[in-house]
Amino acid sequence: MRFDRALPYPPIHACEEDYVDALLEFVTTSEILQTLCGGVHILDFLTREPDLFEAILLPEWRDWLRLCEISDILDLLMREDLGILLQVHDEERQSPDVHESRVLLSGSNAQWRGGPLPPQSLLLYILKVRGLSLDRSFKADGSTSNIVNTHNLSRQLAIGMKPKKAHEVKNFAAFVNSLVSDLSATNTHKITHVVDFGSGQNYLGRVLASPIYDRRVIAVESKEANITGAKGMDISAKLAKKTVIKRNKKAFRMQQNESQIGDDREAMSRETELAAPETVSQGCGSPIVTRQMIPARKASADRQGLGNIQYIEHVIMDGNLTAVISQLDATNIAKEEYSRSGTNPNGSSGLYSTRLDTQLMVISLHSCGNLVHHGLRSLLLNDSVKAVAMVGCCYNLVTERLGPPSYKLPTLRPAHPRLDRSSSSYDPHGFPMSKRLVSYKHPHGKGIRMNITARMMAVQAPQNWTPKECEGFFTRHFYRALLQRVFMDIGVVEKPSPLDPGFGNGSPRGWSGDGQPIIIGSLRKSCYSSFVTYARGAVTKIGEDSEHGAFIKERMASLSDSDLLKYHERFQHKKHELSLIWSLMAFSAGVMESVIVVDRWLWLKEQEEVSECWVQSVFEYEQSPRNLVVVGIKKGCKVVKSDVEDRLREASL
Repeated sequence: MRFDRALPYPPIHACEEDYVDALLEFVTTSEILQTLCGGVHILDFLTREPDLFEAILLPEWRDWLRLCEISDILDLLMREDLGILLQVHDEERQSPDVHESRVLLSGSNAQWRGGPLPPQSLLLYILKVRGLSLDRSFKADGSTSNIVNTHNLSRQLAIGMKPKKAHEVKNFAAFVNSLVSDLSATNTHKITHVVDFGSGQNYLGRVLASPIYDRRVIAVESKEANITGAKGMDISAKLAKKTVIKRNKKAFRMQQNESQIGDDREAMSRETELAAPETVSQGCGSPIVTRQMIPARKASADRQGLGNIQYIEHVIMDGNLTAVISQLDATNIAKEEYSRSGTNPNGSSGLYSTRLDTQLMVISLHSCGNLVHHGLRSLLLNDSVKAVAMVGCCYNLVTERLGPPSYKLPTLRPAHPRLDRSSSSYDPHGFPMSKRLVSYKHPHGKGIRMNITARMMAVQAPQNWTPKECEGFFTRHFYRALLQRVFMDIGVVEKPSPLDPGFGNGSPRGWSGDGQPIIIGSLRKSCYSSFVTYARGAVTKIGEDSEHGAFIKERMASLSDSDLLKYHERFQHKKHELSLIWSLMAFSAGVMESVIVVDRWLWLKEQEEVSECWVQSVFEYEQSPRNLVVVGIKKGCKVVKSDVEDRLREASL
């Protein structure tokens, strides 16, 4: 049933185990990888002596990189045929198409793009990173059976979607539908509901419940505003109908003036055919609000309009879905199945049973943080969950299971508020999930850790960078690093501690002293027209901070625009070097994303209740870089929940 391979590893590896061994060895032994992915702080780029470019790169890399344009470096990292360049270094016979790769041979003066050849050590590093990054290529006809029939979305279904979201939803909905059909065709599991974790505006669920696929969708979302908005779009998509209400307009308007109208939720419930909320206690003080959508009965031929959406407002804290599953109206579904087929949905003929054997598939499109972990664990913690298909994102929001590393590693960007707490909380729901990574022995100890810097870089997509985008964010990074240098010179921040070779221990998020770090965030577009406007805009913004604002404004008042301009002129040549470091960091972080995805696959593989598990691309990387889905299928046997909970609890210790 699964895709061609359990992991989309590069073809240089013989099998999944060979790839995993090589991946884990590289991330725990490569000093340059550990430095670029978690060991350097971009804000300290200009505050160190020597600067980061001088401190962390080999001399032969530095000398060659300074000669190259950023566009050429990005091509070398991700697109150039390295085999030809390595052959030149080895003085081997060249292939006939050598000139197509812009390699010119003239005795010992071989050139690449008008300059000297890249250092061999750099080429070997690039080759290693490429060979350990999961393949992200996507075939439009790829699926569990290598055939997916995607459907173009109507204007009603695509309402609110940008092209990126429409591409994701169209292809992932087709994948989910194909997987459900395959499970049914092979008599593995008869999936009755698709449960969407973190449904948001329910773009995915709306397509799955539409006549295209006619699936029953349980949309689990923690924010009531999202549910309200999603229900409004259900009406626009003609999956629910407005109720025509006859009233005395004059009396109604008088009533409006007196009461100033109810809140928006009450207005929505009066104007639609959505059932009234049903409040059910979870036993923990916060209710679950279940809203059942009444679907329009425009049906596809094979399922006769059985697709519908049920919204459940619920905060997902772990993989236990008892509070969600208890709200499913399986009796009505059993009646629908019986009326369609004339047979008992549980297998026997004659009168339908009063309860359908509910079988769920848990899915999610771009689950943030630990939500993917909760979704995967739901396969074990709930007997009715028979399969999972999770596409993750926002690795920076994943918590850390093993706690912070023994050496101090700073972060590159402002963190989510809970990450400061979670980095030392030893969260059992965090990374890594698998026993393999938790117990992996390496030169620095036991267990593979990944700090927020590495996880944040793992969401970069350098393959998709355009020249215009590069100029924009390289300028923003340079201005922020230069402002940090200004802050250091005027005494706002302290000078960073000496760089620990291989790892680094710079100031966390730009604040070397006591207290909270200086977080600037985004500014108006006009602030990036020059460094002077950036510095003034940043100081105006952080001047509102109650803790540091007055102090920073006082120190910055001593600098004129002319002084700031002199800073820019003094360090302008460093922008190219900063851009080179950032490019190397983003490229190298592809390996870190592979580690995160492989860890989730390994966890599924380690569970005795799982019959099959695999990873594959489900849409174009160019459209949406986080395009890998982790799939797990449960065995047909019944799971003893208490045994599973005991095993998971022991594994977290």
